[in-house]
Amino acid sequence: MSEIKDAEKKKKLGRPSLGKDARSVVLQSRVQKSEKIAYQKAAKSEGKALSNWIRDKLNEAAKV
Repeated sequence: MSEIKDAEKKKKLGRPSLGKDARSVVLQSRVQKSEKIAYQKAAKSEGKALSNWIRDKLNEAAKV
């Protein structure tokens, strides 16, 4: 009986932790609709998600 209780305690619901790679800060910015469309096209042409493309461009500008 105690083995069943131990097994039940070990089950965790939800998404597992992302560990060190997790991003912990959200950065928001307001842009014109035309700017967003241009960013989306540029990201797509490089085969990247919009957020990854924006992060890469900001890091390049900051020389990170």
